[in-house]
Amino acid sequence: MSDEIRELRVSNDAMNDPQELQRRIADEGYLFFRQLVDPDKMLELRREMMSVIQQVGWLIAGTDPMDGIADINMRYTEGDNEYSAGYAEVYKNENFHRSAHWPEFQDIVAKMVGAPVMPHPQKVARIWFPKYTEHTTPTHQDFVHFQGSYDNITCWAPIGDCPIELGGLAVIPESHKVERVLDHHFSLGAGGLIVDETEHDEIDPVWHSIDYEAGDALFFPALTIHRALPNYTEDRLRLSLDNRYMIVGDNIADHMLEPHGPSQLAWDDIYRHWRRDDLKYYWRNYDNTVVERDLSYGEKGFAEALDLARAGDQDAIFMLQRSIKNSRDRVNLDEAVAVLEELGVTAE
Repeated sequence: MSDEIRELRVSNDAMNDPQELQRRIADEGYLFFRQLVDPDKMLELRREMMSVIQQVGWLIAGTDPMDGIADINMRYTEGDNEYSAGYAEVYKNENFHRSAHWPEFQDIVAKMVGAPVMPHPQKVARIWFPKYTEHTTPTHQDFVHFQGSYDNITCWAPIGDCPIELGGLAVIPESHKVERVLDHHFSLGAGGLIVDETEHDEIDPVWHSIDYEAGDALFFPALTIHRALPNYTEDRLRLSLDNRYMIVGDNIADHMLEPHGPSQLAWDDIYRHWRRDDLKYYWRNYDNTVVERDLSYGEKGFAEALDLARAGDQDAIFMLQRSIKNSRDRVNLDEAVAVLEELGVTAE
């Protein structure tokens, strides 16, 4: 750990004490466990997923996929069509979707919230290239992206060892106690929205993370401020699970019933080659209230990007160029084209 990042508290001692788990997450805004899942089980998932990642050309051919040695000439991120094409192949993996239902994850979340829980249908894999630090996921609260309920719990778990330099997740303890969604602004990084934790006097902006190992898992509610750390390695791909759990009967935003957007897949595409049927459309067996997604967070960020681009901000200009190249949203596309034309900047 550096002087700027303190070490996460390990809560394995309270794994069988639901009341203590509930007290800790209410007080600290996160729970971290060492080897919550058998490392061999997680490493088997890593082999499956990394093998597909190698097949799509993102790892050096001929290397052991378990090593995750990236071809840095193939660096893509969410928002790129090239990323979507490769991500779609990874996203079809049946065991990746099943991992959110592993009892090790689901049972511990039920203990920490004191109620039955359901994984959101929209599972998320994070595939992060080295030497691409400007696109690192910025500081934010999950609610702006996933919505539904403040009580939703995020589970972040490395698929393989993830030391600090590979770019694991960091949180600000007790930041959830703001009890509201803070103002988020345009950012180039994944998700496109950032919050400045130093603008809020009630938040002590001290970051906590750790050298993660296979089988570890970090949990936090939807208002906890967190970010990804940059992948500073020379050639290693960072692979992780990033999923949400809800209390059965709570609100769920409608977009969370769909596959993760960058995959550009429908459920029938994903299920086509699955060996078992038990988890197909499983959420239809639950009586959860579906609410409409609030688009205002993303719309505000995009409007800020337009204004920043007009002022010459290079990150905003890059984002508009990416939108024009990759977006299927015609309204945003036309606005982006108009701003770049004003600036005399090419769309490519």
